[in-house]
Amino acid sequence: MSMQRRDFLKTGLAGGAILGAPAIVKAQERFNWRMTTTWPAGLPFFQTGPGSATDFARRVEEMSDGRIRIRVYSGGELVPPFEGFDAASSGRQVQLHHGCAYYWAGKSFAAQYFTSVPFGMTFQGHNAWLNEGGGYELYQEVYEPFDLVPLVVGCTGVQPMGWFREPVESLKDFQGLNIRMPGLAGEIYNAIGANARLLPGGELFAALERGAIDAAEWVGPYSDRELGLHRAAKYYYSSGWHEAATSTEVVINRRAWESLPKDLQAIVRNAAAACNITSHMWLEAHNADALDDLVNNHGVQFGPVPDDVIQALLEATNDILSDKAAEDPLVRRVHESYFRFKARHDRWQANSETMFQTQIRDLGQKIRT
Repeated sequence: MSMQRRDFLKTGLAGGAILGAPAIVKAQERFNWRMTTTWPAGLPFFQTGPGSATDFARRVEEMSDGRIRIRVYSGGELVPPFEGFDAASSGRQVQLHHGCAYYWAGKSFAAQYFTSVPFGMTFQGHNAWLNEGGGYELYQEVYEPFDLVPLVVGCTGVQPMGWFREPVESLKDFQGLNIRMPGLAGEIYNAIGANARLLPGGELFAALERGAIDAAEWVGPYSDRELGLHRAAKYYYSSGWHEAATSTEVVINRRAWESLPKDLQAIVRNAAAACNITSHMWLEAHNADALDDLVNNHGVQFGPVPDDVIQALLEATNDILSDKAAEDPLVRRVHESYFRFKARHDRWQANSETMFQTQIRDLGQKIRT
């Protein structure tokens, strides 16, 4: 080999190493993040178990081969449950928060559309809007002033209306009723004469048991039983008008997010998507047995509320959404996007899910096993 060729290879290899060094260093960089949550320690679905905050952190660490490690703090452990959004926004104490968008209605009314909309779309339609109907782009726009990047990480599916200490016989039973209900649905209850309050999950049982509130909404049979709500109230109503597809979210400090290389951003996004599906499947698998247990073994009375209640709630929903959309251009754009997509999706759902539920499902019970 000539002297010139040896010199060229040395120079080329050295130059290549120098040029490649930043990429190699970036690929080897490790991130140790902290994530607060809104949820009590040990709470299934939200804090622990399939699709939960800790499951999300575990998936990110495994998929990244330890390049991202997220330490999870339950609500109140590092900051109060409803202060995690601000903590992640500032980025001083934590990089992420796990909660629900409708908890931040006081910061932006539009945020609530990304959790659930009363009388709105169920899991399929809600996620289709987010992923294929422009919902995610609006979600990012709503959170941009707070220096946060949002990701949907879970879905409860349709939620029951909630637990009541006394039976609901007509609309007048809501006059002066103290009920735990977050976000837009709380405003709607106020419009029909109730007094809605926002309480974190860890405070629900005590407030309901001692009569500080008359009613409370949480998630569904399995999660509600875990909180012991059946020990504080026996009337459980099925009319889940308020939350047809309740999505949980992780919000990530924008500076922290932008510090990640593209491959790690992709890992975080895909871990969130996996948790969204996993959490929903997990609750769908456990709610039926939990409801049977509540009714058969704990004396819970379960069923729909009277029609006049649902009609009043629908009218209040229309009034409030129309007023809010008229007041704020961003809310109007989110509102119009959501309901335009819903109109399209409803046409398909009427010929798919609804048709199956009304015409085919019961016949399927006759198949021999």
